[in-house]
Amino acid sequence: MKVVSTNRKARHEYNILETFEAGIELKGMEVKSLRNKGCSLEGSFARIEAGQMFLYNMNISEFSKSSYFKVDPKRVRRLLLHKKEIKKLIGTTTQKGLTLIPLRVFFNDRGWAKIEIALVRGKKLYDKRMKLKEEITKRETDRAMKKYRQRYHS
Repeated sequence: MKVVSTNRKARHEYNILETFEAGIELKGMEVKSLRNKGCSLEGSFARIEAGQMFLYNMNISEFSKSSYFKVDPKRVRRLLLHKKEIKKLIGTTTQKGLTLIPLRVFFNDRGWAKIEIALVRGKKLYDKRMKLKEEITKRETDRAMKKYRQRYHS
């Protein structure tokens, strides 16, 4: 599995409830641009309309060697999911505060471009602060344990 792009802010900004793997409907030179890692997921989100899922604001930069077939880098792209998954998501996204965001774009073992979509709920500011405090205390305890091990076990 070759990862093209990841949404690094997603895990900090949202609580991830469930993830789905979906195919992406691409045009022209977009696949070659993805293989060159010309993709950004920042600010992108997914929405279900008329029984289909669409991805908004995903930027796939133009392939430098394409001559005549140009597409809009931020165009709306259709995502390919099973109907059961889409029906399940229709019910859950109508709840207040739940959204769909992409976590990463990758190529699977067969060479198909895939995207990992997550059903998320936004974190509150105090949740983010609590997580930062926990990380800091964990880091400090790990340092103290390392010093202890070096002092008494060497």
